[in-house]
Amino acid sequence: MKRKLFSKKWRRAILQTMVRGRELTPTERLATRVGYMGTGFLVCGQWTLEPILFIIGFICVIVQVSVRRQWNLVALQLNGLVAWTIHFINQINNIQ
Repeated sequence: MKRKLFSKKWRRAILQTMVRGRELTPTERLATRVGYMGTGFLVCGQWTLEPILFIIGFICVIVQVSVRRQWNLVALQLNGLVAWTIHFINQINNIQ
């Protein structure tokens, strides 16, 4: 026979303390929408290989992850932003 460590009531109470239910603030909602828009720009950039789409996309996603305070993702997005900005500048210099 299998013994239960906690009753249903205790398990529910433990799970409710682990997960906090809350509504997003207007800033978080706006940042989420900007992040989705940035993801769309990044997808379009993958299809067209246009550096400006990547730059706009990375800026939008940086807004989202910085509002959420996900600093590891901010560093990752900054890396992509710098790389595509350098590529864009080199592309402009090669045209002239």
